[in-house]
Amino acid sequence: MKALIVVDIQQDFCPGGNLAVKDGDKIVPIINELTQSKLFDLVIFTKDWHPNNHKSFASQHNEKNLFEVISLNGIEQVLWPDHCIQNTDGAEFHKDINLNINNFYIFKKGMNSEVDSYSGFFENDHKTSTGLSEFLKERKIKTVYVCGLALDFCCKYTAIDSVSQGFSTYVIMDGTKSISEEGKKSTITKFIENDIKLIDSKCVLTQ
Repeated sequence: MKALIVVDIQQDFCPGGNLAVKDGDKIVPIINELTQSKLFDLVIFTKDWHPNNHKSFASQHNEKNLFEVISLNGIEQVLWPDHCIQNTDGAEFHKDINLNINNFYIFKKGMNSEVDSYSGFFENDHKTSTGLSEFLKERKIKTVYVCGLALDFCCKYTAIDSVSQGFSTYVIMDGTKSISEEGKKSTITKFIENDIKLIDSKCVLTQ
């Protein structure tokens, strides 16, 4: 049993959004091809779903700058622009994502204003579960494929947590985009260290 996890393919992470990943919209056709392929028993979309006072926002900290790193409740935290605020256009999926899919589910994360949540499985305290692991195990999922945005943040932590939860894990590399080349290189090293397999969408689609 296989699941596809599409990480945070939201307007704010695409060109024109508040925290845009360069060329983030270019992976939308690949994601649509994957979700429409009927190769997966489940399709999961994760969504950043922040309250407007989320403490990961630089706007919530006096005399702090965008992308400055602080300690937030004992956890290292990058201060981001306001993004993916609940019930705003920026939190919606990219307009070209095809949601005409059987058996797909949405898991929201980052709703606690005091802690960020990069991974689809856990908040950044690595203790508070989103419920995704339990959901997949209840449905007998053994293998997880990850794509979406951004490779060097939310995709990375989702894939690493997937392995930690006992799932055989693949990252569909051409179905992701990274914030930086340096981040991409260090993330690939992390994947190799954690026995996460790197694969191309064409290989997935011809399985």
